[in-house]
Amino acid sequence: IPVLQTNNGPGLTGLMTIAAHLVKQAKKDQLLGSTAEEKAVVQQWLEYRVTRVDGGSSKEDTRIILKDLNIHLEDKVYLAGNIFTLADILMYYGLHHVMVDLTVQEKEKYLNVSRWFNHIQHYPGVRQHLSNVIFIKNRLYTNAH
Repeated sequence: IPVLQTNNGPGLTGLMTIAAHLVKQAKKDQLLGSTAEEKAVVQQWLEYRVTRVDGGSSKEDTRIILKDLNIHLEDKVYLAGNIFTLADILMYYGLHHVMVDLTVQEKEKYLNVSRWFNHIQHYPGVRQHLSNVIFIKNRLYTNAH
């Protein structure tokens, strides 16, 4: 469990608590959502990141996570709809190790996740030290026989 020791007061514990604190310190409150609904959706995905993504370890857990995200992102640009939030950033970091290991066919199977992930990794300031995950633009395989 991550801990952030501040100069004044007790340390902060937990990924979500620390991340929300840093967002407020940076005066980037829009990353937490603008409306009550957006804030709730961001919170929901932050919890999903901690409980499912960080908690999942098996191939089956990973498959379920990618399937859930793929369905959710079917008609959305970002996890909270049409706004970039902390949920996108932390989910990107939580899934990077998974996306790096996916085959071309798996990336195509989870096309919405791949589109979202590729978009987030190119968002200014997000990728930092992580490697760039390559996505092939044209489909190599089709369902046509």
